[in-house]
Amino acid sequence: MQLVVVLVCPARPENVGAAARAMKTMGFHDLRIVDSDAHLQDGARRVAHGSGDILDNVKTYATLADALADVQFTIATTARSRAKFHYYATPAELVPLLQEKRTWLGSAALVFGREDSGLTNEELALADILTGVPMAADYPSLNLGQAVMVFCYQLASLMQQAPQQVAPVDDNQLRALRLRARELLEKLCVADDIKMADWLDQRLGLLEQRDTAMLHRLLHDIEKKLSE
Repeated sequence: MQLVVVLVCPARPENVGAAARAMKTMGFHDLRIVDSDAHLQDGARRVAHGSGDILDNVKTYATLADALADVQFTIATTARSRAKFHYYATPAELVPLLQEKRTWLGSAALVFGREDSGLTNEELALADILTGVPMAADYPSLNLGQAVMVFCYQLASLMQQAPQQVAPVDDNQLRALRLRARELLEKLCVADDIKMADWLDQRLGLLEQRDTAMLHRLLHDIEKKLSE
């Protein structure tokens, strides 16, 4: 599985350099940056220390949606209240989750938000699952470079495994399922039940391949019945 790291609007070049260094140390190479040129500034190169090749090959995008256009599974990091997003995995819990996903999906993204405000609700909504680092209550956040290191260290075992033959499934299976579920809620006139819609939207990211395929079949049968 190709696993890319996405930094959204990083402000400090030193943080980008630290993120690149953490990635290189743990075997990650694909860095994408949204709406920032911090990686081009001297501070990034100075802190990167031996990982300048990652900075040289950064791909830049205007929006997070653009950066994720070719990604099949998205993990967003957040330190904010998770009241709205109930389906949340710790860094350790991501390992078995991605272990299963790598058998049928070819790419995933790990998204980090702005140093001062994180990701917006609209950006979080692009994710299939949310994650964060459990911390002591009196010290509520890590800096960007530290956060990237924590996740790269935790997921490094996946990068060290031999490439696996990905099952021939629809590249957009999860995205299609999410859209299909939303459209069904609209048809049933229950889309304004925000709690249920959010629960369904976030739960889909935890499904394994067989469950995803079965839910597609179920929705197909429901849609067919509604059209009679």
